Amino acid sequence: MFTHIRTSKENRDVVAQLTRKLNLGTENIISRIALTYSLSQDKKLNIKDIQNSSGKEYSRSVLFGDYLDYYLGMVALHYDIHISDKDLGKYVKLHIDDGLQLLNNEINSNSNIDGFDFLVEKIEKTIISI
Repeated sequence: MFTHIRTSKENRDVVAQLTRKLNLGTENIISRIALTYSLSQDKKLNIKDIQNSSGKEYSRSVLFGDYLDYYLGMVALHYDIHISDKDLGKYVKLHIDDGLQLLNNEINSNSNIDGFDFLVEKIEKTIISI
């Protein structure tokens, strides 16, 4: 089981910018949102595409807090792997990096939106699609 996750070097700045722009909490909260946003796109990422690990480092307790099992469970279910799979941490990293890029692209294309409005918009779209 992994103990730390490091974003890509590029995403070190991205997570800091998103944290300031969205005003939803600390960088670890933005990384949680990025992870779940990437998972919500329902795409499987390839471990071979993993980016460098020269960016922001999070311990799993800081990144996930009391919800570690929930986040790891979502990733494990997405890839149909066991929660103790040796590659689970790599999938978490892939989705955090992917989610940070997705969020950054969306926020930059709509510069007037704040974090709360962004989340409400995404939740509404999801509820409507159900």
